[in-house]
Amino acid sequence: MSTFILLLLTGLGLAGLYYLVASGLSLVFGLADVLNFAHGLFLSVGAYATWWAATSLPGAGSEGFGFVLAVLFGVLAGAAIASIVELVLIRPLYRRTIAQVLVTVGLSLAGVALLQAIWGADPRPFPRPAWASRVTVIGGAAVPNSSLLLAVSAAVVLAGLLAFLRFTRVGLVIRAGVEDRSMVTALGIDVRKAFTLVFAIGGAAAALAGILAGVQFSAVSPGQGTSLLIFGFIVVVIGGMGSVTGTAWAAAAVGLLQQFVNYYASGLGDICVVALLAVVLLVRPQGLAGVAGGAHA
Repeated sequence: MSTFILLLLTGLGLAGLYYLVASGLSLVFGLADVLNFAHGLFLSVGAYATWWAATSLPGAGSEGFGFVLAVLFGVLAGAAIASIVELVLIRPLYRRTIAQVLVTVGLSLAGVALLQAIWGADPRPFPRPAWASRVTVIGGAAVPNSSLLLAVSAAVVLAGLLAFLRFTRVGLVIRAGVEDRSMVTALGIDVRKAFTLVFAIGGAAAALAGILAGVQFSAVSPGQGTSLLIFGFIVVVIGGMGSVTGTAWAAAAVGLLQQFVNYYASGLGDICVVALLAVVLLVRPQGLAGVAGGAHA
Protein backbone atom coordinates (compact mmCIF):
# COMPACT_ATOMS: atom_id res chain seq x y z
CA MET A 1 0.00 0.00 0.00
CA SER A 2 2.84 2.40 0.82
CA THR A 3 4.32 1.79 -2.64
CA PHE A 4 0.99 2.67 -4.29
CA ILE A 5 0.71 5.88 -2.25
CA LEU A 6 4.29 6.83 -3.12
CA LEU A 7 3.74 6.23 -6.85
CA LEU A 8 0.40 8.07 -6.73
CA LEU A 9 1.76 11.20 -5.05
CA THR A 10 5.02 11.34 -7.02
CA GLY A 11 2.98 10.77 -10.18
CA LEU A 12 0.77 13.71 -9.26
CA GLY A 13 3.93 15.75 -8.67
CA LEU A 14 5.13 14.87 -12.17
CA ALA A 15 1.66 15.69 -13.49
CA GLY A 16 1.89 19.07 -11.77
CA LEU A 17 5.15 19.80 -13.56
CA TYR A 18 3.63 18.85 -16.91
CA TYR A 19 0.57 20.99 -16.24
CA LEU A 20 2.65 24.06 -15.45
CA VAL A 21 4.48 23.55 -18.74
CA ALA A 22 1.31 22.90 -20.74
CA SER A 23 -1.04 25.50 -19.25
CA GLY A 24 0.71 28.40 -20.97
CA LEU A 25 0.82 26.53 -24.27
CA SER A 26 -2.90 25.81 -24.03
CA LEU A 27 -3.81 29.41 -23.20
CA VAL A 28 -1.71 30.87 -26.00
CA PHE A 29 -3.11 28.49 -28.59
CA GLY A 30 -6.66 28.96 -27.36
CA LEU A 31 -6.58 32.74 -27.68
CA ALA A 32 -4.00 33.56 -30.31
CA ASP A 33 -3.96 30.28 -32.28
CA VAL A 34 -0.16 30.21 -31.98
CA LEU A 35 1.89 27.03 -31.58
CA ASN A 36 4.79 28.47 -29.61
CA PHE A 37 7.82 26.19 -29.92
CA ALA A 38 9.88 28.75 -28.00
CA HIS A 39 7.85 28.01 -24.85
CA GLY A 40 10.64 25.80 -23.53
CA LEU A 41 12.95 28.81 -23.60
CA PHE A 42 10.70 30.53 -21.03
CA LEU A 43 11.23 27.55 -18.70
CA SER A 44 14.99 27.83 -19.01
CA VAL A 45 14.93 31.61 -18.57
CA GLY A 46 12.90 31.29 -15.36
CA ALA A 47 15.19 28.61 -13.96
CA TYR A 48 18.43 30.44 -14.80
CA ALA A 49 17.06 33.77 -13.58
CA THR A 50 16.16 32.18 -10.25
CA TRP A 51 19.55 30.47 -10.04
CA TRP A 52 21.29 33.79 -10.72
CA ALA A 53 19.08 35.72 -8.29
CA ALA A 54 19.65 33.22 -5.48
CA THR A 55 23.41 33.71 -5.77
CA SER A 56 23.71 37.35 -6.85
CA LEU A 57 20.57 39.38 -6.08
CA PRO A 58 20.71 41.26 -2.74
CA GLY A 59 18.19 39.80 -0.33
CA ALA A 60 17.66 36.62 -2.33
CA GLY A 61 18.94 33.17 -1.43
CA SER A 62 18.04 29.50 -1.18
CA GLU A 63 16.06 29.63 2.07
CA GLY A 64 12.95 31.33 3.40
CA PHE A 65 11.96 34.73 2.05
CA GLY A 66 15.21 34.90 0.08
CA PHE A 67 14.16 31.90 -1.98
CA VAL A 68 10.68 33.35 -2.50
CA LEU A 69 12.32 36.54 -3.79
CA ALA A 70 14.53 34.54 -6.17
CA VAL A 71 11.49 32.61 -7.46
CA LEU A 72 9.54 35.83 -7.96
CA PHE A 73 12.45 37.25 -9.95
CA GLY A 74 12.53 34.14 -12.14
CA VAL A 75 8.77 34.20 -12.76
CA LEU A 76 8.86 37.88 -13.70
CA ALA A 77 11.80 37.22 -16.04
CA GLY A 78 9.82 34.49 -17.81
CA ALA A 79 6.76 36.75 -18.14
CA ALA A 80 8.88 39.64 -19.46
CA ILE A 81 10.65 37.51 -22.08
CA ALA A 82 7.32 36.03 -23.22
CA SER A 83 5.80 39.52 -23.59
CA ILE A 84 8.78 40.73 -25.62
CA VAL A 85 8.60 37.67 -27.87
CA GLU A 86 4.91 38.31 -28.53
CA LEU A 87 5.36 42.02 -29.22
CA VAL A 88 8.46 41.77 -31.40
CA LEU A 89 8.26 38.38 -33.15
CA ILE A 90 4.75 36.93 -32.93
CA ARG A 91 2.49 39.96 -33.38
CA PRO A 92 3.62 40.63 -37.00
CA LEU A 93 3.03 36.95 -37.84
CA TYR A 94 -0.55 36.32 -36.68
CA ARG A 95 -2.44 34.24 -39.27
CA ARG A 96 0.91 33.11 -40.76
CA THR A 97 1.23 29.69 -39.16
CA ILE A 98 4.29 28.44 -41.02
CA ALA A 99 6.20 31.63 -40.25
CA GLN A 100 5.25 31.33 -36.56
CA VAL A 101 6.60 27.78 -36.40
CA LEU A 102 9.85 28.69 -38.12
CA VAL A 103 10.43 31.77 -35.96
CA THR A 104 9.64 30.09 -32.64
CA VAL A 105 11.70 26.99 -33.46
CA GLY A 106 14.61 29.23 -34.46
CA LEU A 107 14.21 31.29 -31.31
CA SER A 108 14.23 28.13 -29.18
CA LEU A 109 17.48 26.92 -30.76
CA ALA A 110 19.07 30.35 -30.50
CA GLY A 111 17.99 30.72 -26.87
CA VAL A 112 19.55 27.39 -25.87
CA ALA A 113 22.76 28.34 -27.69
CA LEU A 114 22.82 31.72 -25.91
CA LEU A 115 22.38 30.11 -22.49
CA GLN A 116 25.19 27.67 -23.29
CA ALA A 117 27.43 30.52 -24.39
CA ILE A 118 26.83 32.45 -21.16
CA TRP A 119 26.76 29.70 -18.54
CA GLY A 120 28.07 26.63 -20.34
CA ALA A 121 26.39 23.42 -21.43
CA ASP A 122 26.95 21.50 -18.19
CA PRO A 123 24.16 21.32 -15.59
CA ARG A 124 24.57 23.65 -12.63
CA PRO A 125 23.47 22.89 -9.06
CA PHE A 126 20.15 24.59 -8.39
CA PRO A 127 19.51 26.46 -5.12
CA ARG A 128 17.23 24.15 -3.20
CA PRO A 129 15.65 24.91 0.18
CA ALA A 130 16.51 22.37 2.84
CA TRP A 131 12.86 21.41 3.31
CA ALA A 132 12.59 20.47 -0.38
CA SER A 133 15.23 17.79 0.18
CA ARG A 134 13.25 16.17 2.98
CA VAL A 135 10.34 13.74 2.85
CA THR A 136 6.89 13.65 4.41
CA VAL A 137 5.49 10.31 5.58
CA ILE A 138 1.95 9.80 4.25
CA GLY A 139 0.23 6.45 4.73
CA GLY A 140 3.56 4.80 5.43
CA ALA A 141 5.15 6.21 2.25
CA ALA A 142 8.07 8.65 2.42
CA VAL A 143 7.01 11.19 -0.20
CA PRO A 144 9.58 13.80 -1.35
CA ASN A 145 8.50 17.30 -0.40
CA SER A 146 9.52 18.49 -3.87
CA SER A 147 6.81 16.29 -5.43
CA LEU A 148 4.20 17.65 -3.04
CA LEU A 149 5.33 21.18 -3.89
CA LEU A 150 4.83 20.50 -7.61
CA ALA A 151 1.33 19.09 -7.11
CA VAL A 152 0.20 21.95 -4.82
CA SER A 153 1.71 24.62 -7.11
CA ALA A 154 -0.08 23.19 -10.14
CA ALA A 155 -3.40 23.11 -8.25
CA VAL A 156 -2.97 26.75 -7.22
CA VAL A 157 -2.14 27.80 -10.79
CA LEU A 158 -5.15 25.86 -12.15
CA ALA A 159 -7.50 27.50 -9.66
CA GLY A 160 -6.02 30.92 -10.43
CA LEU A 161 -6.41 30.49 -14.20
CA LEU A 162 -10.02 29.30 -13.87
CA ALA A 163 -10.88 32.22 -11.62
CA PHE A 164 -9.12 34.64 -13.98
CA LEU A 165 -10.96 33.39 -17.06
CA ARG A 166 -14.39 33.17 -15.42
CA PHE A 167 -14.62 36.07 -13.00
CA THR A 168 -12.41 38.92 -14.23
CA ARG A 169 -13.21 41.44 -16.93
CA VAL A 170 -9.95 40.71 -18.74
CA GLY A 171 -10.67 36.98 -18.60
CA LEU A 172 -14.10 37.52 -20.09
CA VAL A 173 -12.55 39.66 -22.85
CA ILE A 174 -10.11 36.86 -23.59
CA ARG A 175 -12.87 34.26 -23.84
CA ALA A 176 -15.00 36.57 -25.97
CA GLY A 177 -12.02 37.32 -28.22
CA VAL A 178 -11.57 33.60 -28.80
CA GLU A 179 -15.19 33.13 -29.83
CA ASP A 180 -15.50 36.20 -32.09
CA ARG A 181 -12.43 38.39 -32.35
CA SER A 182 -13.94 40.76 -34.93
CA MET A 183 -17.00 41.46 -32.78
CA VAL A 184 -14.88 42.27 -29.71
CA THR A 185 -12.71 44.59 -31.82
CA ALA A 186 -15.85 46.29 -33.15
CA LEU A 187 -16.84 47.06 -29.57
CA GLY A 188 -13.66 49.08 -29.19
CA ILE A 189 -11.68 46.51 -27.19
CA ASP A 190 -8.05 46.06 -28.18
CA VAL A 191 -7.68 42.27 -28.33
CA ARG A 192 -3.94 42.61 -29.01
CA LYS A 193 -3.39 43.69 -25.40
CA ALA A 194 -5.12 40.49 -24.30
CA PHE A 195 -2.73 38.53 -26.55
CA THR A 196 0.28 40.08 -24.83
CA LEU A 197 -1.20 39.44 -21.39
CA VAL A 198 -1.86 35.79 -22.20
CA PHE A 199 1.71 35.37 -23.45
CA ALA A 200 2.95 36.93 -20.19
CA ILE A 201 0.80 34.57 -18.11
CA GLY A 202 2.01 31.61 -20.14
CA GLY A 203 5.61 32.72 -19.75
CA ALA A 204 5.18 33.10 -15.98
CA ALA A 205 3.69 29.60 -15.67
CA ALA A 206 6.49 28.17 -17.80
CA ALA A 207 9.12 29.96 -15.71
CA LEU A 208 7.56 28.55 -12.54
CA ALA A 209 7.70 25.08 -14.12
CA GLY A 210 11.40 25.57 -14.89
CA ILE A 211 12.08 26.73 -11.33
CA LEU A 212 10.25 23.81 -9.73
CA ALA A 213 11.94 21.40 -12.14
CA GLY A 214 15.25 22.77 -10.87
CA VAL A 215 14.10 22.12 -7.30
CA GLN A 216 12.92 18.63 -8.22
CA PHE A 217 16.05 17.58 -10.11
CA SER A 218 18.52 19.72 -8.08
CA ALA A 219 20.07 21.07 -11.30
CA VAL A 220 19.43 23.39 -14.22
CA SER A 221 20.71 23.05 -17.79
CA PRO A 222 20.13 24.95 -21.06
CA GLY A 223 18.24 22.10 -22.73
CA GLN A 224 15.98 21.28 -19.79
CA GLY A 225 13.10 23.36 -21.09
CA THR A 226 13.18 21.73 -24.52
CA SER A 227 12.90 18.21 -23.10
CA LEU A 228 9.97 19.18 -20.86
CA LEU A 229 8.27 20.98 -23.76
CA ILE A 230 7.78 17.66 -25.57
CA PHE A 231 5.60 16.36 -22.74
CA GLY A 232 3.89 19.74 -22.56
CA PHE A 233 2.72 19.44 -26.16
CA ILE A 234 1.58 15.85 -25.56
CA VAL A 235 -0.51 16.98 -22.58
CA VAL A 236 -2.04 19.87 -24.53
CA VAL A 237 -3.02 17.62 -27.45
CA ILE A 238 -4.50 14.95 -25.19
CA GLY A 239 -6.40 17.47 -23.08
CA GLY A 240 -7.69 19.51 -26.00
CA MET A 241 -6.08 22.60 -27.47
CA GLY A 242 -7.23 25.63 -25.51
CA SER A 243 -8.92 23.76 -22.65
CA VAL A 244 -7.61 24.66 -19.18
CA THR A 245 -9.36 21.84 -17.32
CA GLY A 246 -8.74 19.35 -20.14
CA THR A 247 -5.04 20.10 -19.90
CA ALA A 248 -5.14 19.42 -16.15
CA TRP A 249 -6.85 16.04 -16.62
CA ALA A 250 -4.41 15.11 -19.36
CA ALA A 251 -1.42 16.09 -17.21
CA ALA A 252 -2.71 13.87 -14.41
CA ALA A 253 -3.20 10.96 -16.79
CA VAL A 254 0.26 11.33 -18.36
CA GLY A 255 2.10 11.83 -15.06
CA LEU A 256 0.43 8.89 -13.31
CA LEU A 257 0.75 6.58 -16.32
CA GLN A 258 4.42 7.38 -16.74
CA GLN A 259 5.21 6.94 -13.04
CA PHE A 260 3.37 3.63 -12.57
CA VAL A 261 4.59 2.08 -15.83
CA ASN A 262 8.19 3.11 -15.22
CA TYR A 263 8.04 1.40 -11.81
CA TYR A 264 6.40 -1.85 -12.88
CA ALA A 265 7.91 -2.03 -16.39
CA SER A 266 11.14 -0.07 -16.28
CA GLY A 267 11.77 2.16 -19.27
CA LEU A 268 8.35 1.77 -20.90
CA GLY A 269 6.69 4.83 -19.40
CA ASP A 270 7.47 7.16 -22.31
CA ILE A 271 6.29 4.56 -24.83
CA CYS A 272 2.97 4.22 -23.01
CA VAL A 273 2.53 7.99 -23.00
CA VAL A 274 3.05 8.12 -26.77
CA ALA A 275 0.63 5.20 -27.15
CA LEU A 276 -1.97 7.12 -25.11
CA LEU A 277 -1.47 10.12 -27.39
CA ALA A 278 -2.01 7.95 -30.47
CA VAL A 279 -5.20 6.43 -29.05
CA VAL A 280 -6.65 9.85 -28.18
CA LEU A 281 -5.83 11.20 -31.66
CA LEU A 282 -7.53 8.21 -33.28
CA VAL A 283 -10.62 8.11 -31.05
CA ARG A 284 -11.11 11.79 -30.17
CA PRO A 285 -8.88 14.05 -32.32
CA GLN A 286 -10.05 17.23 -30.57
CA GLY A 287 -8.76 15.93 -27.21
CA LEU A 288 -10.50 14.96 -23.99
CA ALA A 289 -12.16 18.35 -23.46
CA GLY A 290 -11.43 20.06 -26.76
CA VAL A 291 -13.96 22.03 -28.78
CA ALA A 292 -13.72 23.67 -32.18
CA GLY A 293 -11.10 26.19 -31.00
CA GLY A 294 -11.01 28.49 -28.02
CA ALA A 295 -9.65 28.97 -24.55
CA HIS A 296 -12.29 27.69 -22.20
CA ALA A 297 -12.63 26.22 -18.74
